[in-house]
Amino acid sequence: MPTLPIVLAHGIARFDILTLILRQKLGITESVVEDRFEYFKGIKTFLESNGFTVFHPNQPFSGSVELRAQHLAARVQEALKETKAPKVHIIAHSMGGLDARHMIVDNGMADRVGTLATIGTPHRGSQVADKLAEPGGALLLQMLDKVFDVDGVNDLTSSKCEAFNRRAEDAEARNAVVYQTYAAHEDLKDVFLPLVAGWLIIKDADGPNDGLVSVRSQKWATELVASDGTRKEIRQREFPFQGDHLNECGWWDPQETINPLFGGDLVNQSRAFEERLRNFYLEIAQNL
Repeated sequence: MPTLPIVLAHGIARFDILTLILRQKLGITESVVEDRFEYFKGIKTFLESNGFTVFHPNQPFSGSVELRAQHLAARVQEALKETKAPKVHIIAHSMGGLDARHMIVDNGMADRVGTLATIGTPHRGSQVADKLAEPGGALLLQMLDKVFDVDGVNDLTSSKCEAFNRRAEDAEARNAVVYQTYAAHEDLKDVFLPLVAGWLIIKDADGPNDGLVSVRSQKWATELVASDGTRKEIRQREFPFQGDHLNECGWWDPQETINPLFGGDLVNQSRAFEERLRNFYLEIAQNL
């Protein structure tokens, strides 16, 4: 049986948005622009060089999980039409995993998805989003909302995620989608500097984390149970090495630096790290 196409699903506030806008403005096809500047850095090209058909994501920069799920559904349909495959595999990072779950349950796409692998996804929400939902944080969100839609941040709170988990469990336990999660964490000294505040918030509230999501939240649950007693295992896996939320999608950061006397110059350290990440995604793809 031919390998199913893979759709990558990104998180909220994708940091490669300028690359996407420039490509669309100039009419440059995705194949022309190397994906070393994409959200999933170098992943698509590497997987394709190993025989897989891969589609980059196109969810909105921000916005509600409902809106993002609709866009992801459209992308999946494009992949199915182009490849004539019966289903796709989805590899999702961060909020992309919630987008995929909402799409499967609420957009009638359960029969179009073979597997969903989530990496760093806040299945049980994020204490960082909880903080932003508090009075002081709400003011910040109101200010940000003048620049871009921040409804998606509210969908990442613990209460919103737990409510969806309860609502969706029956459907998710019954459908044929295979779910697996990858959970990552990193020591504070190695966490990307902008994620340090989030790391501290989550560490106090929920233990080990990647700077934005706790390990507990990333793992979701061991199994899903339907109202008729149907049970489905969620395959919980560990990230193969310590990493923060940025590292999980292929990006090296200066906090990962090893003493040059032992780890080599920074360019080679970066390349070695990113190669390790690409091989990790290849392992996921090979085991779908």
